[in-house]
Amino acid sequence: MSDAGQDEPRHNRFRFPVWGLIPPVVAALLFGVFFWGLFNPSPNLRSVLIGKPVPEFVLPPITGRTEGFATADLKGKVAVVNVFASWCVPCRAEHPFVTELARSGVPVYGINHKDKAADALAWLAELGDPYTRIGADTDGRVSIEFGVYGLPETFVVASDGTIAYRVVGAITRETMDQTLLPLIRDLQRKAGGKTE
Repeated sequence: MSDAGQDEPRHNRFRFPVWGLIPPVVAALLFGVFFWGLFNPSPNLRSVLIGKPVPEFVLPPITGRTEGFATADLKGKVAVVNVFASWCVPCRAEHPFVTELARSGVPVYGINHKDKAADALAWLAELGDPYTRIGADTDGRVSIEFGVYGLPETFVVASDGTIAYRVVGAITRETMDQTLLPLIRDLQRKAGGKTE
């Protein structure tokens, strides 16, 4: 006579729910891709504005400063426009490169995107202020006109006021040395060396 009561039925044994791992694994992958994209943007991502004039805008200064930033400031010289905010982690990572661009002789203009003036001023006081002028884009409208969808973004503007190049995400050493500086030097040479 067999003792069937001694063996536990197979359907009552503990089974690890493998399907339960799917949501956390997918979430972890998406999180990883998001942060990889923040610090490793595609330098080839083009803007529909490449080769077109900079949008017309006039931005007031950050509260506590005297000069804002407008389209007219970009006319007649090769310049860089950097869209940043104090709350943007990749903006902090790229700030030394923005400073290096300014020290290389190219005017760098800032669009401070949806930031509190006190936070922006404290951020600049801590990290240094490489900007020729900064405009406060408190509602984000000018950033949208530039086609910005994430911070930071940087635009190289030719002396004729057209957008020559766009960097989506943080500027890196590779982007600086292999793309931005050579492009800026070439544009300056074509413009007759005008930087200011």
